[in-house]
Amino acid sequence: MKKILSALLIAMVALSLSSCSYNTMTSMDENVKAKWGQVENDYQRRADLIPNLVATVKGAANFEKSTLTDVINARAKATSVQVDPTKLTPESIQKFQAAQGELSSALGRLLVVTENYPDLKSNQNFLALQAQLEGTENRITVARRDFNLAVQEYNSKIRSFPANLTAKMFGFTEKGYFQAEPGSEKAPKVQF
Repeated sequence: MKKILSALLIAMVALSLSSCSYNTMTSMDENVKAKWGQVENDYQRRADLIPNLVATVKGAANFEKSTLTDVINARAKATSVQVDPTKLTPESIQKFQAAQGELSSALGRLLVVTENYPDLKSNQNFLALQAQLEGTENRITVARRDFNLAVQEYNSKIRSFPANLTAKMFGFTEKGYFQAEPGSEKAPKVQF
């Protein structure tokens, strides 16, 4: 008789957990981790392109070493910042984003300075790498947007009733978002 009651109790608990969205939250959590993996993949693609870009610039122009050094150092820092997908807190996302922002800034300076080198601008290797880098930046934007949408869906789920009770019981916590870089609301000035 005790075995039957135990089995019945276990079945009721399992049904109540599934109705309280445990399985849905688990699925959404995994989706957030997968989207984060894609973000990291796209940033890694950018980091992998940079040594080729730097080598091409070095070979094609008598280039300012400080700019190249800044790009190399920013790449090293950006690739050293790792975020555990199970701990996607706002703080860890900001730390990752700050390192990637430094790399973006260094790359931007590199591309601006290259405008002064007509031979470099016509170099096919440079043009191909610049196009790949531009495509990668677009991929990063899409991956970050997809990640933020997955985080929004997940965070909304774990905060809504009655799923929030299950979330607290099993340790589901809010995930962090990617946010705009400070100052990005101002349009850059273009001067000729």
